[in-house]
Amino acid sequence: MSPDSPEGGHDAGRSAVPLDTTDRALIAGLLRDGRISIRALADRVHISRANAYTRIGRLMSEGVIRGFAPRLHPQRAGLGTSAYVMITIEQNTWRTVSRELSQIPYVEHFSLVGGDFDILALARTPDNDTLRQVVLEHIQEVPGVRSTRTWLVFDEAPGRGVEWE
Repeated sequence: MSPDSPEGGHDAGRSAVPLDTTDRALIAGLLRDGRISIRALADRVHISRANAYTRIGRLMSEGVIRGFAPRLHPQRAGLGTSAYVMITIEQNTWRTVSRELSQIPYVEHFSLVGGDFDILALARTPDNDTLRQVVLEHIQEVPGVRSTRTWLVFDEAPGRGVEWE
């Protein structure tokens, strides 16, 4: 995430990229199986391989598809402690704080939000001691951070998400 531009690199205020039914079917296929071959995906969507390559390349260049990565099971990967950290920052320090947060190990994701706090961060660590270090020795030391509040995650389940087809 770039602190100087919205996630995905698009200009602020830019509307969503128009997606037709073929684009949506390609996205659905890649979300189901990111390792699917272009040939198999093209066959499934009923388009040529060349068309599939072109469309996926366009979706990537427009920032709709940001990359391909495995989805890990945090506990099985050795990250048995997860927590959401609510962070309150000084006014006008988002860019500085976000640059610093992006460098802290175990901080998986963070967002600028509206409400009772300013930033919501997800930290995944091997244990409670490491989580304590992340929050107390790293996040709270970031210039501009005024306070934190940590909520432990006891269990997680996927949501339904968007149906792309």
